[in-house]
Amino acid sequence: MCRRSFLSLLLAFILLVTQVGCWSSKEVEELSIYTGLALDKGELSPLEQDLEKKGSRYFKKNTITTSVQIVPKKSSGSTNQQGGDGGQELNYVNIAGTGDSLLEIFRQLSLRLDRPVIGHHLKVIVVSTELAKLQTMQQLMDFVLRDNDIRPSCMVFLSKDRAANTLVTKYTGEIPSIHILNMLRNHFRTSKVMRGVNLSELDGLMHSKKSYILQNITESKGELEFSGAGIIRGETGHWIGALGQQDVESIGWITGDVEGGAVKTYDKRNEAITYEIKSVKSKITTKVGKDDDISFHVKIESKGRLIENWDEKVDPTETRNMKEAEQEFEKQVTRRIKSLMHKLQSEYKVDVAGFGDHLKIDKPQVWKKVKDDWDYKFSKIPVTFDIKLTITDLGSSAE
Repeated sequence: MCRRSFLSLLLAFILLVTQVGCWSSKEVEELSIYTGLALDKGELSPLEQDLEKKGSRYFKKNTITTSVQIVPKKSSGSTNQQGGDGGQELNYVNIAGTGDSLLEIFRQLSLRLDRPVIGHHLKVIVVSTELAKLQTMQQLMDFVLRDNDIRPSCMVFLSKDRAANTLVTKYTGEIPSIHILNMLRNHFRTSKVMRGVNLSELDGLMHSKKSYILQNITESKGELEFSGAGIIRGETGHWIGALGQQDVESIGWITGDVEGGAVKTYDKRNEAITYEIKSVKSKITTKVGKDDDISFHVKIESKGRLIENWDEKVDPTETRNMKEAEQEFEKQVTRRIKSLMHKLQSEYKVDVAGFGDHLKIDKPQVWKKVKDDWDYKFSKIPVTFDIKLTITDLGSSAE
């Protein structure tokens, strides 16, 4: 027994001394953890202009302005008044630098900060469309995809205005970058909110040369809103235009990626009626005829409830009135989808609704012939729709 006890103690000692410790750990209080990153067209801030006049210059082109949102703010630090009323204390700080290399800008920020910047907890990246017109998304994402600090789950967005404006808020205690990330949770309420595109998915889209959309963020007086999406052309990697909120919703109808939302239209007396979506199913059928003529047919079926009726002269419980309401809702969804298809096929000439993916799966040999110039070919392909909405109930009241 003594021998066994001795061997057990010896083994425990060996295991103890050979365990790897956290020799490279750093205290969180000693780091500048950033959760938001905004990329804008290069424009020196008044602070940068003043610093450069006083000798803070280095060899660069002012191509891009990078804004970093650092949290938590040092409790002993000075008041940050960005985006809020005078004297309002915010629990984050935004710092910006301008240059032509993201890594170099980050290193330059170290000349102004008292703690190293670390990106392990970066949640969102917002790119201004003005910058995405000039630089490709591949160029803008190259550093963040290479940096081991930044996780591939980080979400990427676009902004029509200055991207830096989306990283400010008027609310005490709120961190804008975290707020943006949490806004994605409302996808189950409305398909105007996309599921979002993270760095890993974006990397795949860029390498595939497919055109795609990214959720657009609009800011006004410290308030943020998801407002449609921006289109990135796969062939060039540049931003080429925008889709509205209902266009984003219509893409959800085509792909079947709708968990909730509402369709509002007007009855024959021009009174508002609203359909609450309970479910949406979509099936895209690929057809290839003679001479490899391609066409698509989309069958969409939805079930929902008549949740709001402003027409007091109509009894919604009557079958005839319910069928008329269904037809009005179907017409409204059809109009929205046709408007989207006009933009995709006639205005922008891109496929961001996944038709190419279905052709690739259903008819791989045909896809090989058209994949190199798919966006243009898609603009000439006929797409038909069969849309059926069924009202299953009238909510908790039949009045």
